[in-house]
Amino acid sequence: MRLRNKRQSKILFIIIVSLAACILLVKNIWAADLILPSFHIGVEKGGDPGDVSVLLQIVFLLTVLTLAPAILILMTSFTRLAVVFTFLRQAVGTQQTPSNQIIAGLALFMTFFIMMPVWQKINNNALQPYLHEEISQGAAFKAAINPVRKFMFRQTREKDLSLFVDMAKMDKPKNREDIPTSILIPAFVISELKTAFIIGFVLYVPFLVIDMVVASVLLSMGMMMLPPIMISLPFKLMLFVLVDGWNLIVGSLVKSFMGG
Repeated sequence: MRLRNKRQSKILFIIIVSLAACILLVKNIWAADLILPSFHIGVEKGGDPGDVSVLLQIVFLLTVLTLAPAILILMTSFTRLAVVFTFLRQAVGTQQTPSNQIIAGLALFMTFFIMMPVWQKINNNALQPYLHEEISQGAAFKAAINPVRKFMFRQTREKDLSLFVDMAKMDKPKNREDIPTSILIPAFVISELKTAFIIGFVLYVPFLVIDMVVASVLLSMGMMMLPPIMISLPFKLMLFVLVDGWNLIVGSLVKSFMGG
């Protein structure tokens, strides 16, 4: 008990000394002549309507930057690429190889490559004319969204478009221009997911055959305690390398967008 009380007394003494040192340090800091920056956030009455317009433009720009990841994922080829690469990793059975960072990075740079013609049209038809004050903001936005809409329409099934048109309870559109972007984006996403799942199923078939053959051989040999994945994994890797799998899959994915 005495040792315990002594330890508690030492701990209490250390705490008191530490608090005293902190108080003296803060006191010395405030006593010194320090120049501290100050700022304030507030809403004031604007004298010039142009100031309000600039403020609204800044708010709009920050909003766009906040939504940029969602725009990149849901309005480009990124969704199909990321899902297919994830299915491929699971089909081969390599667990976390390649890692999620590698899959996301590869899908991201392939998205840049596939979407480059679209972004060039946006730069030539919308961004540059707007920066040179040749067109208004409304015209620039329309010129920028048109290439993206054309890309999404090429990859979107009519059945998915009809689904969201019916759920929105809007009149049957006569042409593509009558379909709002708010309906096109979700229809494009579910079309991309279906396409990615179809490609994933096709990727699974050859690797599934190898797993079944290896499991049957091990069962016939009476080696039931040996996990089939340990034996089938080298064969699946060998098959994937022999057919140059990455070249074949990446090339097919890019062509599916270019020819879509």
